Amino acid sequence: MAQGSLLVFGAGYLGRAVLAEAKRRGLSVAATSRSPERRAVLEADGIAAVDPADAAALNAAVAKASAILVTAPPEGRGCPAARVLLPALTEAQAYPDWIGYVSSTAVYGDRNGGWVFEDDALNAASLEGARRVRAEADWFDAGRGMGLTVQVFRLPAIYGPARSVVERLRDGSARLVRKTGQVFNRIYVDDAVDGLFASMQRPRPGAAYSLVDDAPSGVDVVMADAARRMGLPQPPEVDWTDPSVSEGMRRFYLDCKRISNARAKAELGWRPKHPTWREGLEAILAAS
Repeated sequence: MAQGSLLVFGAGYLGRAVLAEAKRRGLSVAATSRSPERRAVLEADGIAAVDPADAAALNAAVAKASAILVTAPPEGRGCPAARVLLPALTEAQAYPDWIGYVSSTAVYGDRNGGWVFEDDALNAASLEGARRVRAEADWFDAGRGMGLTVQVFRLPAIYGPARSVVERLRDGSARLVRKTGQVFNRIYVDDAVDGLFASMQRPRPGAAYSLVDDAPSGVDVVMADAARRMGLPQPPEVDWTDPSVSEGMRRFYLDCKRISNARAKAELGWRPKHPTWREGLEAILAAS
């Protein structure tokens, strides 16, 4: 997609990285936010800000968008983006070239360390994962029912500058959390962005892609190596069930699986620049 307009619903860590890359590629960009303060920040950064509660503004934004990316997580009532974007698309009679929904590898559930592929049955083990399963189904249904080019991207833990073990080691909040045999994938934020843009170049309605790295590993392995690279002492060791481990972190330990990225490589021509967490750590340390 060399030219066009991108609308991002949910300008968080990944959304902002996608918007920055879209601007670099010469696309016009817009993003939604319920917060007036957040919209002011977006506007100051050259991003057209849209209040998703303003139906007229949202209708105008989707009418202009050649691509729409949804990064906002689902709620108890389903996907908040679907509730407002689908009526807006109908009202505007808009058919963007590409709609991407960012889901989570939590939809796969626990595989006892085995490999998992996109066409395997979904078996979410958490409430958050179950909500993602429902949101994916809603978007796929909308694609089939409305003639929209919808694809889903299942992402693991996203890391990168200002969001990695490096910051936790530096501020002293890091813990060496162990669970024997536990592994999962990660994705460097820039690699996730590259995968999304690769899909915009090659849309496939109804496709699901796992945008993950090549090296599923345990959190303790990554944390220990990062401390060594930084010349810092190993952080305190705790069991994954210890009360000091946050609820969000503990959810990672419910699932143990290795996720294949073969489909994204074969169909999108995508190759992560940081194929393992080692290259990702090096990039973060080099930039900091």
